[in-house]
Amino acid sequence: MPPPVFRFAPSPNGYLHLGHAFSAMLNSDLARESGGRFLLRIEDIDSTRCRVEFEEAIDQDLTWLGLSWEKPVRRQSEHFAEYRAALEKLMALGLIYPAFESRAEIAGLIKQNEAEAPWPRDPDGAPLYPGTARALGSG
Repeated sequence: MPPPVFRFAPSPNGYLHLGHAFSAMLNSDLARESGGRFLLRIEDIDSTRCRVEFEEAIDQDLTWLGLSWEKPVRRQSEHFAEYRAALEKLMALGLIYPAFESRAEIAGLIKQNEAEAPWPRDPDGAPLYPGTARALGSG
């Protein structure tokens, strides 16, 4: 079995806070204790709010905390072509459809369905999407 992978994925749209530091340190510790990998992924797809100076500050802060991570750092903005290819593959399979429900509304739908029978779940135990919005695409 491959080693577990842990990651810290901040958006460089502001400075880190204590919650960020805790999350980064926790994931780094878990990676070290389990013989796993610790990755830094920069969530920089919001081009209007993300700034180079915040990304540099993230690097400085994590280094100051004594953390290290695999290089190169994954920057989400460098992978748009991969995401587009995956989306096109899903579209070709007919698996893309509009959905407008909030997470709370989806949870409510699942709760209603579970009143009748156990609701299917993914391998991690999360309930599967009920699929109610699929009918919107066939209008």
